Amino acid sequence: MNYTEEDKNSEEDNKKARYMKLLQGSEQQMENSHNGLFHTGDDDDDDDDDDDDANNNKKQQFKKTSFDNDNDNDNDATNSETSEEYEEYPEKLYYHPAYPNSIFQALEEMKRLYFLTDLTIRTQSEVNFHAHSLVLAAVSSLIQKMLQQVNEKNKREIFLRVGPEVSDLGVSAVLEFAYTGTISDLNSGSLAQVQAAALYLGVPRVLKICKEEEERQRKKDGEKKMEEKNSRISAEEQKKVSLQSIRQLWEERVGCDVEVVAEGRIFSAHRVILSASSDYFRAMFSSGMKETHQTSVSLLLMGAPELEALLHCCYSGDLFLDWGCIFELTSTALQFQFQPALSLCLNFMHQEMDAHRCLDVAAFAEAYEMNDLQEMAEDFTLRHFEDVAATLKFQDLPVEKLKTYLRSNYLCVTSELSVFRAVVSWIEADPWTRVKEARDLMRTVLFPLMTFTEFREVKVIMSWPQVSDRDLYESLFEEFCTSTFNSHSDFRTYLPKETLVLVGGERITENLEKRIPCREIWFSNSFRNHVGLMKRVEWRKLGDLPEKPRFCHSVTVISGKLYVVGGRHYYGKDDTMKCTYSYDPIQNSWQRLADMNERRDNFALVVLDGKMFAIGGDKNSEVNIGSVEVYCPFTDCWSFVHPLDQPLSSHAASVWNGEIFISGGFDSRYQCLASMMFYHPEKGTTYLVDMSQSRAQHCMETLKDCLYVAGGVSGVGGQLFDQLACEFFDPVNGYWCAIMPMSLPHVSAASAVLEGKIYIIGGYCHEDYSDTKVVHRFDPAMQHWENLCGTPGSNTYIAACVLALPHHLRQ
Repeated sequence: MNYTEEDKNSEEDNKKARYMKLLQGSEQQMENSHNGLFHTGDDDDDDDDDDDDANNNKKQQFKKTSFDNDNDNDNDATNSETSEEYEEYPEKLYYHPAYPNSIFQALEEMKRLYFLTDLTIRTQSEVNFHAHSLVLAAVSSLIQKMLQQVNEKNKREIFLRVGPEVSDLGVSAVLEFAYTGTISDLNSGSLAQVQAAALYLGVPRVLKICKEEEERQRKKDGEKKMEEKNSRISAEEQKKVSLQSIRQLWEERVGCDVEVVAEGRIFSAHRVILSASSDYFRAMFSSGMKETHQTSVSLLLMGAPELEALLHCCYSGDLFLDWGCIFELTSTALQFQFQPALSLCLNFMHQEMDAHRCLDVAAFAEAYEMNDLQEMAEDFTLRHFEDVAATLKFQDLPVEKLKTYLRSNYLCVTSELSVFRAVVSWIEADPWTRVKEARDLMRTVLFPLMTFTEFREVKVIMSWPQVSDRDLYESLFEEFCTSTFNSHSDFRTYLPKETLVLVGGERITENLEKRIPCREIWFSNSFRNHVGLMKRVEWRKLGDLPEKPRFCHSVTVISGKLYVVGGRHYYGKDDTMKCTYSYDPIQNSWQRLADMNERRDNFALVVLDGKMFAIGGDKNSEVNIGSVEVYCPFTDCWSFVHPLDQPLSSHAASVWNGEIFISGGFDSRYQCLASMMFYHPEKGTTYLVDMSQSRAQHCMETLKDCLYVAGGVSGVGGQLFDQLACEFFDPVNGYWCAIMPMSLPHVSAASAVLEGKIYIIGGYCHEDYSDTKVVHRFDPAMQHWENLCGTPGSNTYIAACVLALPHHLRQ
């Protein structure tokens, strides 16, 4: 190896010097975060102390397993990375669209239970109506004025006796509107009474509704029903307006009946809103203890910024979030049971998850026993392992957690060299203490799968201190050279969340005499990395199509169900089909649905707004069509929409940003086209920039805001030839750009996008009509095509989609 003992010692000395320099400053744990519960001034409450201890333990557990080194004064690299991350992830506004509805539902339930109702309205018939003054003040100018006066006098209750012109029915209707945004029983018989109550209480929005009702009564029944529908929809808007009014009253401190204190800062609030937003405060104010009546509540060890943010959320349903505040805010929302705020925090972590933060999220979730969040974060870590391993936070992983990741079948890596580099990176972050874990960690690397070039990097372990490096290296070299693989080391298995599903198609008979249509359905259970660049798909049979086989058909997925549409079942002139089936993987059952209006094969099928669009295709072997029809799953009905401006078949279509794009195909004279067009179901087609070359019987998929085309045939002078070139279209800027061509032809192949990569499956070669029995996978990050050996059965005129399958099918 030309590696002398002197070289080894010199390199070891250099590494030791470098390691000592890195380790000069001792790492400190994160600062203890605020973690107190509410406090009212008594320090001898044993129950509160127990709760504090429990939450302190959880937070300290997170501190010990967290990977933030915010207080590491000597680690400039870490501090620099943290600073850059905060700049990269600015504060974002997260909002609950359904929050106004949910909080008013909670307020209505509290009114029904007479909880914190501080307003009594008595009619002339001596009937008392109890409500929350704040809710009524949001719609009534009279109640708002009375609430301001009560504020000035430091009173807690409001009593209002209305005049004789206000009936029980009128008061009831106004209260219903205040809590629900609508009046359910507004008709000609009740209209005058509701108007009188709204006028007396000063409720202009109810007066407007009464005026609209008068107009509706003069209109026809059909128009009236439409108005009623619009009124039901506007109830949501009414609650939004009412919540804005409540927020305005809070900002002006009108009706605030409690002060909440954190870190010396005092925040005014309404008990009723705190109770509607937080189960914790609801329990506090209903306990019957002294907190129920106190006007000031102190929250020990709770951060003022967190309290301020949570109060803002209570009155608006939104939060400004970033990675600098998310963990503290989430833990506070969890402890105080602010469910709306907690939901926003979890949504933020889900949507903003990246390689730099997934380990923090996983540690936080584990400390607080948030199993769903932990599973999500660890799943992200495994599926983006190479990116995560390149971060500084990866180097702080506990060894047992690292071993768990490295042994998982959900670990996504391109090669064993990636696994080895990750292990080396982790050990070299703290070599003096971690090198003792080297042997165990190296057992997670499948060295026989490395090439000779990759194995050269393994010699790095020869320079590790405190390890019998030569013995370790020789044992790894022996493993690398072994020629007897066992079932666990001849490939590394990766299980994606979802699967590629192949439906129908043609296959060649065993004697190679002819092609026959198939009923088989296959799915990709796992991907297997073998030696070097050799990769395979583990295909498993899912079942068979109902009734007849089919090819030249289309498939798609809606709400977790597989839809199979059209195609041909044999080679006769009348063998084109229009039938539709759906498959439910959970129930493992098929359902026959409504037929299309026209028979179609070699057509495109896309999903837009939960509906399927069947575009163009062949009616039989000689006639292609330009019609388009749409299927609604709720009505089980196909109906025609705007047709294409010319007949098309063997084209490709995909959806980008809620719009349908169609590329290439054969026209009515079966000439191969280079066109790219935008299709609107009501307006028809608009032509865009042509592809660089004509293309038909090809694939098109949407990936990362671009539309990629691959495979198929091209035509010149009436002659067709295999198209190996590939390109993508940028819809925003309107241009085409070439990418790496494929090494083999894929005519009438299937395609799908799985975990951010494009799969082109099967097909044939137009030049000699031989099958292309491989799967090509395009990785946009690497900008190249990978060759995944083998297709399961049928190979041509197949259709593919991505489908989630039950766990028992994949064990």
